[in-house]
Amino acid sequence: MNDALESLLGLLALERIEQDIFRGQSRPSVVPRVFGGQVAAQALVAAGRTVPADRPPHSLHAYFLRPGDPGAPIVYTVDRIRDGRSFTTRRVVAVQHGQPVFHLSASFQVTEDGLEHQEPMPPAPDPLELPTAAEMLPRYADRFVDPGVAERLLESRAAIDLRYVDAPPFGTVGEVRDPRSQVWFRTQGKLDDDGEIPRPLLDICLVTYVSDMTLLDSILLAHGRGGWAVGDVVGASLDHAMWFHRPLRADEWLLYDQESPTAQGGRGLGKGRIFTADGQLAVSVIQEGVIRVPRGQEAQEAQEAQEAQEA
Repeated sequence: MNDALESLLGLLALERIEQDIFRGQSRPSVVPRVFGGQVAAQALVAAGRTVPADRPPHSLHAYFLRPGDPGAPIVYTVDRIRDGRSFTTRRVVAVQHGQPVFHLSASFQVTEDGLEHQEPMPPAPDPLELPTAAEMLPRYADRFVDPGVAERLLESRAAIDLRYVDAPPFGTVGEVRDPRSQVWFRTQGKLDDDGEIPRPLLDICLVTYVSDMTLLDSILLAHGRGGWAVGDVVGASLDHAMWFHRPLRADEWLLYDQESPTAQGGRGLGKGRIFTADGQLAVSVIQEGVIRVPRGQEAQEAQEAQEAQEA
């Protein structure tokens, strides 16, 4: 386990300040706000710490309400909505500077037997044959608005071994591609079975953390956009939903298969499926985000398109 993963686990080990009130810290991000995956994972930890360990999460639905301040703590208040025989429901509100920044509803279920089927795992290369982030990101440093972005991205993702199957959006700027992308990921090191956060809650919270990293990439691919680091779009996550179907381990390879069925009105939709390496569909994810072309750039592109048509 590397230092970055230990630091991430420390972020998830929330401080309990009252029975159902927890406090979490943040770390610097590549953008001037708290990373959405962090606040979602911390909120799920807060909810999970009020639920019996034999009831892992089976779904969450969340809204990003305001940009989080990475320099200030976040307070998570848990409401115990329902404790049933099979299902438990929790609501969590994350507050900073007296205002809610994030809202999450999560449901937990005892393990049961039942009907079983799933979509097959799509083809994907062996993750060990793909370049690591440290090998891949420096290739595109000259495309970023700020040359230091590549280094900050590496630092922010140092706890996770994340490998793109194909070039990321910032690698093929200007090239319209199918709105699909794939990444393999796992933690940078093995997780302890007897840590402060019990498994499988820890694995699910770590996957929640990673799920917000690349889900909107497929929207950018459909329009030949490189993303915020390139400066040709601005955006942010709006809402996030996940369903946890089967057991998984965050320290073993997981395939994140992602696509975008639509974009409109300044918003884009991303859908994802997370498979274990042996082909089990473990998680389904849906997220909508703001995706806008900067106003000055949009006008310039429209003028260039008109000139090209008239030529």
